[in-house]
Amino acid sequence: MRLATADSYCMKLIVGLGNPGMEYQFTLHNVGFLAIDRIADRQQVRVANRHCRALTGRARIAGHDVVLAKPETFMNLSGLAVRELVDEYLVNPAEDLVVLYDELDLPFGMIRIRSRGGSAGHNGAQSIIGALGSEEWARLRMGVQPERGSRGADYLLAQIRRSQMQPLDEMLDLAADAVAVMLAEGTAAAMNRFNRKARAEGAVEEGC
Repeated sequence: MRLATADSYCMKLIVGLGNPGMEYQFTLHNVGFLAIDRIADRQQVRVANRHCRALTGRARIAGHDVVLAKPETFMNLSGLAVRELVDEYLVNPAEDLVVLYDELDLPFGMIRIRSRGGSAGHNGAQSIIGALGSEEWARLRMGVQPERGSRGADYLLAQIRRSQMQPLDEMLDLAADAVAVMLAEGTAAAMNRFNRKARAEGAVEEGC
């Protein structure tokens, strides 16, 4: 059993999901990684330390010590890295963990925040649920739904198209803003602010 230390106690853990490797870097399945990079850029930190099967970086956001992480276990085994990080930093997943990942069932560019819930078929989320033995952790899903055509692995793992870059860039900013609110005011406040905006723009509320 790890003992709490001044360096590790009460950390916030922000994890973006994706696949390691240059071939996956600019694919829609890696928007979780890209969101972590956007947050890191804002904080002027690097997410480059290999630790607990992930690339990690440390930041101070909204008065909290934060670990930013990108698992290197590949998407389907994301839970292995998240479990190690949770144990290493004595994180309470229900209060101190936020996971960012892609969501095919949300319109492109929309985000949706939840404080708990199932995986909705997302393999990375399912791996985390299995590794933690709980659905009680906050998640920020980023919409990558295509207007038409393929919705499977070929679509998610294809290189991001030029026409997708502007809405993707705007969504990454929105995700970074939402994480800052989650840390400063709590998940419920962020849900109220960002999910309400989505509904006002005509989104249909879907289950977790």
